[in-house]
Amino acid sequence: MMRLPVIALVLLATAGARAQEDAAPSADPTKVRAGAYVLDPAHGKITWSVSHLGYSTYYGQITDVAAKLDLDPKEPARSRLTATIGMASISGINAALDAHMRGPDFFAVAGFPAATFTGTGIEPTSPTTARVTGDLTLKGVTRPVAFDATFNQSGVNPIDRRYTVGFDGRAVIKRSEFGITAFLPAVGDEVTLRLEGEFKAATPTP
Repeated sequence: MMRLPVIALVLLATAGARAQEDAAPSADPTKVRAGAYVLDPAHGKITWSVSHLGYSTYYGQITDVAAKLDLDPKEPARSRLTATIGMASISGINAALDAHMRGPDFFAVAGFPAATFTGTGIEPTSPTTARVTGDLTLKGVTRPVAFDATFNQSGVNPIDRRYTVGFDGRAVIKRSEFGITAFLPAVGDEVTLRLEGEFKAATPTP
């Protein structure tokens, strides 16, 4: 039987230890793996908020979000992000309001079932944050938008054992720029979007 030299065994053990260390969840952005990722639909949502008559800030969610990310941590400008948002999933946690928002006054979901985002640039603003720019198409209107993204951590998810990269984001858009003008200015024009996303490696974790 062929025996591996002791040095080879040591090298193999060291390589295995390093691979496990690299796969362990970490908030160190230098350990993020480059590659293709897809958004985990169970952990990718948009929480929106808008001023309601000046009396309160009203919150809701959009839960049907699909996204792809080609990530290059060493050269972030080469990364690419695209997303498709199913507008029928918009909710204000009120059945009557949900139906109204999906109707012609707001998002006209029957004619415009999906919004899309196509990234055009990523500019790092710190080791763990970046400004992401792109084109948002909503209700048939395309406008440039930007959001601030924060890296949370990366590593093998202990639940599904898939390599995962997690981010949070924040954007502010004006709904009037997309032709959604119902009840202005009583209901605010500026809509704050809080984004959350866990991206899974498109290829299995080795």
